[in-house]
Amino acid sequence: MKRPVVIATALLATFGAGVVPADAEARPDTYHLTGDAGGSKFEGIGADERRGLFYVSEVTGGEIHRGTAQSAQTAEWLAGDGTDGRFTARGITVDAAGRVFVAGGPNGIGTGRPDLWVYSADGTLLAALRAPGTDVFLNDVAIGPDGAAYFTNSNDPKIYRVAADGSGWTATLWADATGVVERQPGFNLGGIVLSADRTAFVVAQGNVGKLWRFDTGTAAVREITTGADLVNADGLVRQGNKLTVVRNFSRMLATLHLSADGGTATLVRQQATDPTRVLTTAKTLHGRMLFVDSKFDEPTATPPYEVVTDPVVR
Repeated sequence: MKRPVVIATALLATFGAGVVPADAEARPDTYHLTGDAGGSKFEGIGADERRGLFYVSEVTGGEIHRGTAQSAQTAEWLAGDGTDGRFTARGITVDAAGRVFVAGGPNGIGTGRPDLWVYSADGTLLAALRAPGTDVFLNDVAIGPDGAAYFTNSNDPKIYRVAADGSGWTATLWADATGVVERQPGFNLGGIVLSADRTAFVVAQGNVGKLWRFDTGTAAVREITTGADLVNADGLVRQGNKLTVVRNFSRMLATLHLSADGGTATLVRQQATDPTRVLTTAKTLHGRMLFVDSKFDEPTATPPYEVVTDPVVR
């Protein structure tokens, strides 16, 4: 069933035009998100490089917002508050076909509601799925070398694979690292990126500040020794051999040199971020990194709600 897509009038021409030029002309430094009257907290971000679009997920109601690289103003793309069974949304990513994958965090715990959703580029709901098992908190998602989407679980050390086959969309348990990755209090597996040579996923375990390598062929897992303080590691961004780790409540960005196979990582630097913001994750779009200001430090979030391009304290 196709859901209504709400887009600000000022953005219609840009969104309908297809590919957005990759140059930096007139690109804003800050993107503005429209929040709810009662306060909104944003978390995940996905980027569609080919179309020049980005998508931001909201925690308290589950709506999905959309923006373009060239405009400072975003708009609500998909409603929340129960739309498609979605009352909260976390990690989000986009595949080569423009399909949008949304992780539901605790949306399905004790409710029977979906744990994740897949939408076409025009906002049509393709799938609303439960992940196998119980107590599943889907945190983040990345596209694998096979084109499937891989979702991390912040409760148990598990990763789920979501793909369409001849009978439709399915969610299956792809990797179970129980016995290797120890479940600890707080948020366990979170940020996930594909290695440069596409042989592994690099996954953050934020509560203990560790990185893990999951082999894309065998699902075997081992720790990536970094020697760095990565506690509160949340979002991960890989650009070539540079890995950026967004350390939310630590208000730091860690930059590491990551080997092509994701097997080794060496700290390059740690940088303090704006102390008035709690940044959760980031994605690159047309050569720039976009960071989500979550407002997680505010009991009731207040505007402005923003995605920023320069989070580092100067």
